[in-house]
Amino acid sequence: MPRTSASSDWDDDPRTIRSRRRSPWDDGEPRHRRTPSLAEEPDGPPEGSRWSTWDDIGIPHGPEPHPDWVITALGAIDYELGVLKTGKEADVHLVERSVPGTDIGTLMAAKRYRTSEHRMFHRDSGYMEGRRVRRSRETRAMANRTSFGREVLAGQWAVAEFNVLSMMWQAGAPVPYPVQLDGTEILLEFIGDPDGTAAPRLAQFRGSDAELHDLWNQCVDVMCLLAAAGYAHGDLSAYNLLVHNGRLVVIDVPQALDIVANPRGTEFLRRDAENVCRWFSSHGVAADAADLTVRLLDEARMLQAPHP
Repeated sequence: MPRTSASSDWDDDPRTIRSRRRSPWDDGEPRHRRTPSLAEEPDGPPEGSRWSTWDDIGIPHGPEPHPDWVITALGAIDYELGVLKTGKEADVHLVERSVPGTDIGTLMAAKRYRTSEHRMFHRDSGYMEGRRVRRSRETRAMANRTSFGREVLAGQWAVAEFNVLSMMWQAGAPVPYPVQLDGTEILLEFIGDPDGTAAPRLAQFRGSDAELHDLWNQCVDVMCLLAAAGYAHGDLSAYNLLVHNGRLVVIDVPQALDIVANPRGTEFLRRDAENVCRWFSSHGVAADAADLTVRLLDEARMLQAPHP
């Protein structure tokens, strides 16, 4: 299999750090990748890498059929290539999974939720309404933000994001393919170029009027698709939409919510509409938040029928 590329999932905090790989937020010079070989470390993976975790017990995989670029070989190695993005709740790393001695390899993004002592789930209370865990002890710990509760929250966010990405992928939505879930780490399709340059966010996009109108139509389509499935992104903006080869890709979905089960579902749906319409309107696209909200509510079958 030839080396392939595909996207990462970013958080909403646009801080920049230096990386072994150039990202849209990196002001440094791009650096070339060197893949180690097992000949250097005959007893195991080279330092800074690991055996593929694909076949580990209890690892959930993405929806079937798996894309051709997903590597399932037991002898594959995951090479750490640097940090793509840091955020308040998670960091995103660039990983190459490849089979030593072959040309089989692919780039992925590893989104890793932070440990309890370093993590700040600053906006989770509203999104978590309507979600439940089986054990009352876990529910209380989450509500009280104990150390154990924050660990439970990390797992809840990772599981929620993996499940929503899987649902959206199966529905045909433009999202990174979720390769696997391992505790609080999600391995995702990398959206970007083969050299590891990540796709820019919509907030960074500078294009023609025709391109902007096309991206607006794509944005409306994916929001309608989500609403029809009963979901709102919950934090949609130009900072968690990527643009890659003219295609809009939705990222950062751990807070996606059931707009029926969540008492504030309609409020989050309306806020998503206002956020994206504000950005597109500022770039010359006729985008009306009130009209879009009505359309989304209609797709979700939440519009009340008029009285006769």
